[in-house]
Amino acid sequence: APAQTTAWVLDVHDDDVFWCTADCGWITGHSYVVYGPLCLGASVILYEGSPDFPDLGRWWSIIEKYNVSVFYTAPTAIRMFMKTGEEFVKKYNLSKVRILASVGEPLNPEAYMWFRKNIGADKAPIIDTWWQTETGCHVIAPLVMTPEKPGSVCFPLPGFNTDIFDEDANSVPLGYGGNIVQKTPWPSMLRAFYKDEIRYKKEYWEMYWQTKPGTYLAGDKATRDKDGYWWIQGRIDDVLKVAGHRISNAEVESAAVSHPKVAEAAVVGQPDEVKGEKIVAFVILRDGIAESPELAKEISVHVRKVLGPVAYPDKVYFVKDVPKTRSGKIMRRVIKAKALGKETGDLSALANPESVENIPRIDL
Repeated sequence: APAQTTAWVLDVHDDDVFWCTADCGWITGHSYVVYGPLCLGASVILYEGSPDFPDLGRWWSIIEKYNVSVFYTAPTAIRMFMKTGEEFVKKYNLSKVRILASVGEPLNPEAYMWFRKNIGADKAPIIDTWWQTETGCHVIAPLVMTPEKPGSVCFPLPGFNTDIFDEDANSVPLGYGGNIVQKTPWPSMLRAFYKDEIRYKKEYWEMYWQTKPGTYLAGDKATRDKDGYWWIQGRIDDVLKVAGHRISNAEVESAAVSHPKVAEAAVVGQPDEVKGEKIVAFVILRDGIAESPELAKEISVHVRKVLGPVAYPDKVYFVKDVPKTRSGKIMRRVIKAKALGKETGDLSALANPESVENIPRIDL
């Protein structure tokens, strides 16, 4: 499955130089640093080190030096480079790059456009992939010839019986969202939790077992637009409930990042007796932008214009970084716990545990 999808999705051939920046200890490292490209006979770059040492041109110098043609990385890295501008990118010749790809979390449209313009010379397709450790390989992604929409993962791949269900196990119509499911098995699927059969059944199979036995629950939510394109919204439990409305954290974060002065954002809900939850945003500004109460207000107003009044962030806090996993996923659970003055729990999965201390306590 990794080899097949490396060929289909990433269009890797035996004359390509392929670089996936993932840690080899993570599933993307297994499937798309080792198994997939090497099975296809491609040359593979292995790099251990920081993307910003000795400076922010480190990755681009590697791409130039080794003529990397297919480059696969995470949205959090792209947004980090967005934050610092284009100075270091312009120093290097990236003309050999023909395919760019993203993995780990939804790639917001602003990051998509920056990636394509600055790394792909406005011509390399952006392959935004959705899959899981549990699936073992790509499940939803464009192919090189797929007409793309920035921010969308496009369509499920051939051979995957992937759908979006509502809470009653009905496939949702176009224009609606729900839970991502797999309706039939696939070759690289997970078979068990080690020595924990009860958790395995509860986590992935229990929700729809009574109505549609054999339906795998991925744990992520998505919508399909009127053209059938899929848009990943994040984890099922990453949903804000504001004044009777359900809004995904990722939607609000993407709206905040569309502000020209914002590099990255993390959004959590603060319990509220009237609304149910208030929206609180932790924002990382682009380099050279000064923090101010006026800018915080401006960002909230911008989000309201993009998503509507119900999505208005009541509070915006400026931070230098937010907790993330090694795969680049924002750890909203940790942010929320720290902001509310609660125990943050296990932090061993964080790539940047020092960032937790920078999360301020929410004013109640």
